[in-house]
Amino acid sequence: MNISNTMDETEVLRVELEVLKREHRELDDAIQALEIEGAHDMLTIRRRKKEKLVLKDRIRLIEDRLLPDIIA
Repeated sequence: MNISNTMDETEVLRVELEVLKREHRELDDAIQALEIEGAHDMLTIRRRKKEKLVLKDRIRLIEDRLLPDIIA
């Protein structure tokens, strides 16, 4: 039973990883659009960039859980 629980957790992590990566790409596109249109609201751009960094950290944590660093 432990193996099936691990597989379920792995599958959940993979789905969450894909969702976070999609959100990261969407934020990147939104930031680029704001910068291209010359938005003068730098606070909004900074907030979006901070959100993007938070997502990046969460992505790395999940990737580390899925592919642990094995020191041999």
